[in-house]
Amino acid sequence: MDDKEGKTEAHKHHRYEDRHDLSGEYKYGDIGQIIFLALFTVLWGIDSFYLRFSTFLSEYIPIYVSAPIGGLILLFSSFLAYKGLRQIFGEVRDPPEVIKTGVFKYTRHPVYFGTILLYLGLTVITLSLASLGLLVIIVIFYDFIASHEEKLLTEQFEEEFEKYKEDVPKWVPIPRIGKNR
Repeated sequence: MDDKEGKTEAHKHHRYEDRHDLSGEYKYGDIGQIIFLALFTVLWGIDSFYLRFSTFLSEYIPIYVSAPIGGLILLFSSFLAYKGLRQIFGEVRDPPEVIKTGVFKYTRHPVYFGTILLYLGLTVITLSLASLGLLVIIVIFYDFIASHEEKLLTEQFEEEFEKYKEDVPKWVPIPRIGKNR
Protein backbone atom coordinates (compact mmCIF):
# COMPACT_ATOMS: atom_id res chain seq x y z
CA MET A 1 0.00 0.00 0.00
CA ASP A 2 1.17 3.52 -0.64
CA ASP A 3 -0.25 7.00 -0.15
CA LYS A 4 -0.42 7.62 -3.92
CA GLU A 5 -3.36 5.23 -4.15
CA GLY A 6 -5.07 6.87 -1.19
CA LYS A 7 -3.86 4.19 1.18
CA THR A 8 -1.92 4.84 4.35
CA GLU A 9 1.44 3.11 4.49
CA ALA A 10 1.33 0.10 6.80
CA HIS A 11 4.21 -1.70 8.42
CA LYS A 12 4.13 -5.20 9.90
CA HIS A 13 6.88 -6.92 11.82
CA HIS A 14 8.36 -9.78 9.81
CA ARG A 15 7.11 -12.05 12.59
CA TYR A 16 3.49 -11.10 11.78
CA GLU A 17 3.63 -10.67 7.99
CA ASP A 18 1.31 -13.65 7.49
CA ARG A 19 -1.30 -12.32 9.96
CA HIS A 20 -3.99 -10.87 7.67
CA ASP A 21 -6.08 -9.93 10.68
CA LEU A 22 -3.51 -7.33 11.79
CA SER A 23 -3.73 -3.97 10.04
CA GLY A 24 -0.16 -2.87 10.72
CA GLU A 25 1.38 0.05 12.50
CA TYR A 26 3.46 3.18 11.98
CA LYS A 27 6.79 2.22 10.43
CA TYR A 28 8.92 3.97 13.06
CA GLY A 29 6.55 3.41 15.98
CA ASP A 30 8.62 0.73 17.69
CA ILE A 31 11.92 2.59 17.45
CA GLY A 32 10.18 5.76 18.67
CA GLN A 33 8.80 3.88 21.66
CA ILE A 34 12.25 2.50 22.48
CA ILE A 35 13.87 5.94 22.19
CA PHE A 36 11.23 7.54 24.42
CA LEU A 37 11.54 4.71 26.96
CA ALA A 38 15.29 5.23 27.12
CA LEU A 39 14.98 9.03 27.36
CA PHE A 40 12.32 8.81 30.03
CA THR A 41 14.21 6.22 32.08
CA VAL A 42 17.41 8.29 32.04
CA LEU A 43 15.67 11.59 32.78
CA TRP A 44 13.42 10.10 35.47
CA GLY A 45 16.30 8.27 37.14
CA ILE A 46 18.67 11.22 37.13
CA ASP A 47 16.02 13.67 38.31
CA SER A 48 14.36 11.39 40.85
CA PHE A 49 17.39 9.81 42.48
CA TYR A 50 20.51 11.81 41.68
CA LEU A 51 20.23 15.51 40.83
CA ARG A 52 16.64 16.04 42.02
CA PHE A 53 16.34 19.26 40.00
CA SER A 54 12.54 19.14 39.62
CA THR A 55 11.32 16.96 42.49
CA PHE A 56 10.66 19.78 44.96
CA LEU A 57 7.00 18.71 45.29
CA SER A 58 8.20 15.68 47.25
CA GLU A 59 8.96 18.11 50.09
CA TYR A 60 5.22 18.80 50.34
CA ILE A 61 3.72 15.45 49.33
CA PRO A 62 5.26 12.55 51.27
CA ILE A 63 6.31 9.31 49.61
CA TYR A 64 3.71 7.38 51.60
CA VAL A 65 1.07 9.36 49.64
CA SER A 66 2.67 9.46 46.18
CA ALA A 67 3.96 5.86 46.13
CA PRO A 68 0.59 4.12 46.67
CA ILE A 69 -1.11 6.36 44.10
CA GLY A 70 1.70 5.78 41.59
CA GLY A 71 1.68 2.07 42.39
CA LEU A 72 -2.05 1.80 41.65
CA ILE A 73 -1.51 3.59 38.35
CA LEU A 74 1.32 1.13 37.55
CA LEU A 75 -0.91 -1.85 38.34
CA PHE A 76 -3.70 -0.54 36.12
CA SER A 77 -1.21 0.22 33.33
CA SER A 78 0.16 -3.33 33.47
CA PHE A 79 -3.34 -4.79 33.37
CA LEU A 80 -4.33 -2.73 30.30
CA ALA A 81 -1.15 -3.46 28.37
CA TYR A 82 -1.14 -7.17 29.18
CA LYS A 83 -4.81 -7.71 28.34
CA GLY A 84 -4.56 -5.64 25.17
CA LEU A 85 -1.46 -7.42 23.86
CA ARG A 86 -2.97 -10.78 24.69
CA GLN A 87 -6.12 -9.95 22.73
CA ILE A 88 -4.25 -8.61 19.71
CA PHE A 89 -1.63 -11.31 19.35
CA GLY A 90 -3.15 -14.23 21.28
CA GLU A 91 -5.58 -15.32 18.61
CA VAL A 92 -5.98 -15.07 14.86
CA ARG A 93 -9.29 -13.53 13.84
CA ASP A 94 -10.51 -15.21 10.68
CA PRO A 95 -12.15 -13.38 9.07
CA PRO A 96 -10.40 -10.22 10.28
CA GLU A 97 -12.57 -8.00 12.48
CA VAL A 98 -12.42 -4.96 14.72
CA ILE A 99 -11.64 -6.07 18.28
CA LYS A 100 -14.49 -4.76 20.42
CA THR A 101 -14.33 -7.02 23.45
CA GLY A 102 -12.27 -7.14 26.63
CA VAL A 103 -10.28 -3.97 27.30
CA PHE A 104 -11.06 -2.78 23.76
CA LYS A 105 -14.63 -2.27 24.94
CA TYR A 106 -13.41 0.67 27.05
CA THR A 107 -10.52 2.24 25.14
CA ARG A 108 -9.43 1.92 21.51
CA HIS A 109 -5.72 1.80 22.40
CA PRO A 110 -5.34 -0.10 25.69
CA VAL A 111 -1.69 -1.02 25.09
CA TYR A 112 -0.61 2.53 24.31
CA PHE A 113 -2.81 3.92 27.09
CA GLY A 114 -1.27 1.39 29.49
CA THR A 115 2.21 2.49 28.44
CA ILE A 116 1.35 6.15 28.98
CA LEU A 117 0.03 5.25 32.43
CA LEU A 118 3.29 3.43 33.18
CA TYR A 119 5.18 6.67 32.63
CA LEU A 120 2.58 8.58 34.64
CA GLY A 121 2.80 6.14 37.55
CA LEU A 122 6.57 6.48 37.75
CA THR A 123 6.26 10.25 37.56
CA VAL A 124 3.69 10.31 40.37
CA ILE A 125 5.82 8.14 42.64
CA THR A 126 8.80 10.52 42.57
CA LEU A 127 6.93 13.73 41.62
CA SER A 128 9.48 14.56 38.93
CA LEU A 129 8.24 17.57 36.98
CA ALA A 130 10.95 17.07 34.34
CA SER A 131 9.55 13.59 33.71
CA LEU A 132 6.06 15.07 33.49
CA GLY A 133 7.30 17.48 30.82
CA LEU A 134 8.75 14.62 28.79
CA LEU A 135 5.52 12.67 29.33
CA VAL A 136 3.60 15.40 27.51
CA ILE A 137 5.83 14.85 24.45
CA ILE A 138 5.43 11.07 24.80
CA VAL A 139 1.63 11.42 24.84
CA ILE A 140 1.79 13.47 21.62
CA PHE A 141 3.93 10.74 20.04
CA TYR A 142 1.53 7.97 21.11
CA ASP A 143 -1.43 9.97 19.83
CA PHE A 144 0.34 10.30 16.47
CA ILE A 145 1.02 6.57 16.10
CA ALA A 146 -2.47 5.68 17.35
CA SER A 147 -4.01 8.05 14.78
CA HIS A 148 -1.90 6.43 12.05
CA GLU A 149 -3.13 2.99 13.06
CA GLU A 150 -6.70 4.24 13.12
CA LYS A 151 -6.33 5.35 9.50
CA LEU A 152 -5.21 1.82 8.62
CA LEU A 153 -8.15 0.32 10.50
CA THR A 154 -10.57 2.72 8.80
CA GLU A 155 -9.22 1.65 5.40
CA GLN A 156 -9.56 -2.02 6.29
CA PHE A 157 -12.88 -2.02 8.15
CA GLU A 158 -14.58 1.21 6.97
CA GLU A 159 -18.01 1.67 8.60
CA GLU A 160 -17.41 -0.99 11.27
CA PHE A 161 -14.40 0.91 12.61
CA GLU A 162 -16.11 4.30 12.29
CA LYS A 163 -18.99 2.98 14.43
CA TYR A 164 -16.49 1.60 16.94
CA LYS A 165 -14.83 5.04 17.13
CA GLU A 166 -18.20 6.60 17.93
CA ASP A 167 -18.85 4.11 20.74
CA VAL A 168 -15.42 3.78 22.37
CA PRO A 169 -13.11 6.62 23.45
CA LYS A 170 -9.62 6.77 21.97
CA TRP A 171 -7.88 7.02 25.33
CA VAL A 172 -9.53 7.51 28.69
CA PRO A 173 -12.26 4.92 29.35
CA ILE A 174 -14.92 7.24 30.72
CA PRO A 175 -18.63 6.93 30.00
CA ARG A 176 -19.84 9.19 27.24
CA ILE A 177 -22.75 11.39 28.26
CA GLY A 178 -25.77 10.98 26.03
CA LYS A 179 -24.63 7.66 24.52
CA ASN A 180 -27.01 4.74 24.79
CA ARG A 181 -25.14 1.54 25.42
